[in-house]
Amino acid sequence: MRGPLSIITCNEKMKAIIDSIKQMADSNSSVMLIGETGTGKEIFAEYIHRISNRSQNSFIRIGLSAMPSDLMASELFGHEQGSFTSASRLKKGLFEVAHHGSIFLDDIDDVPLDIQAKLLRVLESREIMRVGGTKAIEVDIRLISASKVDLKELIRRNMFREDLFYRINVVPIEIPPLRERRDDIPLLTEHFLKLFSPDRHIDLSPEALVALINYSWPGNVRELRNIIQRVSLFCGKRIDLQDLPPELSKISPIVQIVDACKMCFLDGKYDFNQIVSCVESNLIKNALKKSGGNQSEAAKTLGLSLSTFRDKMRKHLFSAACKEK
Repeated sequence: MRGPLSIITCNEKMKAIIDSIKQMADSNSSVMLIGETGTGKEIFAEYIHRISNRSQNSFIRIGLSAMPSDLMASELFGHEQGSFTSASRLKKGLFEVAHHGSIFLDDIDDVPLDIQAKLLRVLESREIMRVGGTKAIEVDIRLISASKVDLKELIRRNMFREDLFYRINVVPIEIPPLRERRDDIPLLTEHFLKLFSPDRHIDLSPEALVALINYSWPGNVRELRNIIQRVSLFCGKRIDLQDLPPELSKISPIVQIVDACKMCFLDGKYDFNQIVSCVESNLIKNALKKSGGNQSEAAKTLGLSLSTFRDKMRKHLFSAACKEK
């Protein structure tokens, strides 16, 4: 049996989530993982199982969104031979296979209402009945569910049972999207480079790293993984900005700087005036770099008069010099 997974993070919010998981891992309480597509809900589910006292038993993962609704009851609870036309033999359901272990129901928001009723009965009685069967079968499982949407909204729309929600939502865990933990991006990028190119050392240019950090990542960690895998196939010994997909490499330097400085505010380490100063300083430095040190051209790039640009430049360069002393 494999040992516990390690979740790669240096983010404080993620570390707090991991600490809370360690505290409840050995309980039998149902866990609800909430997060956008690609945030790694399946990794968290397996992590919970691997550090629990059920780790020596089965971990069954089920992607409900990809399962045809007419086959769902048979797949989850099994069927008896002859219970329907194609049931040529007895089949154990996945709940039965997971006995004494953990079962992960991904995309539980896609479960039809009739299956929701059956799930509720299983969780209340800790028994399943195969399709076409007459005998209740005891199951001892730890249920871990995942949803990419707010189930309370589905309840309001009569698309999800409220009683089932309270059964599966005993321990809710919200996994933040990648854009809310940008400090993990360098660490994850390094991990994926080693994963996909174990025999090569690939460097990442500062410009490429800034682009990765400041991209919005609608596909979250899964999107980062896919991009690093693709880029690592075609790059040399170094990944430069032009090696990244257009949606990353065409972000304007000003947007990158403003987004980077926004993290200072989110971290809570700086007040408003310090953040404004940080933005101005970085904009000036970037404009000077792009203009090759030409102050008139740099001022024009930023839409400032030359005198205003020089005033701000003196202010920020003096401030930087003081900090270095």
